[in-house]
Amino acid sequence: MEGSIKIEKMHSDDWEAVRAIYLEGIATGHATFQKEAPSWEEWDSGHNAECRIVARIEEEVVGWAALSPVSTRSVYAGVGEVSVYVSPKHNGKGIGSLLLKSLIELSEQNGFWTLQSSIFPENTGSIRLHKKHGFREMGRRERIGKMDGVWRDTILLERRSRLVGDQ
Repeated sequence: MEGSIKIEKMHSDDWEAVRAIYLEGIATGHATFQKEAPSWEEWDSGHNAECRIVARIEEEVVGWAALSPVSTRSVYAGVGEVSVYVSPKHNGKGIGSLLLKSLIELSEQNGFWTLQSSIFPENTGSIRLHKKHGFREMGRRERIGKMDGVWRDTILLERRSRLVGDQ
């Protein structure tokens, strides 16, 4: 199956498919604190233009990954927050792994030295995926946000580039 999965740069034309996959993640209640998908303009302005990709099987977008800055302060210019989403119809095919591997490579080509991800503890598949790709658990952020009136924890994971110190 992996041979038929293509990883490509995300374009604005991909937004409707990306948005639909994002909404599927939102519906699980374990992917994000967001309750609805933003407009393309809002999403576009909040994500690094060089570090956003889609996975396609034939012409269908089946997953996506992107980096957003963790801060506007220049000292954090090389630190990105990871988003990886795969359509539930395509789980278990290695798509998330291909996306995250490709995003890591792309991030290093674009000067990122640290990637981080905050994942709900219930999202064990995503935690395993990140650890498989060199992320380490930094800690649990207890009661970091309220969702539907319930306090939620997140697990903070981080990956340092092997290129740190070379840039």
